[in-house]
Amino acid sequence: QVQLVESGGGLVQPGGSLRLSCTASGSILGVDGMGWYRQAPGEQREWIADISSGGRTGYAEAVKGRFTISRDNAKNTIYLQMSSLNAEDTGVYYCDAALRRLGVPGTGHYWGQGTQVTVSS
Repeated sequence: QVQLVESGGGLVQPGGSLRLSCTASGSILGVDGMGWYRQAPGEQREWIADISSGGRTGYAEAVKGRFTISRDNAKNTIYLQMSSLNAEDTGVYYCDAALRRLGVPGTGHYWGQGTQVTVSS
């Protein structure tokens, strides 16, 4: 059994900041890449940022320079520091992890349940 749990979402005013967290737990052998996606109302889920186990990061153009992804490997946790938020950043933010499980061959992708971020005055 594996769980990914996101936290830190909420309501924020335009120009404000939020920090999201995502922790993977359960029967985990190792965690490879982890990332953040978001889904705005009526839109498809889109990739926001990711980070490898070695700390290499990637960002979508829409968030580059405003969002920072980081990782604590000891805690199987990633963070997304979001600043200069605007209405277009509103949506449900999901965490994704590529990980290896005890007793399961290969690497699988797992998703969290999502956390709502609303940017509004």
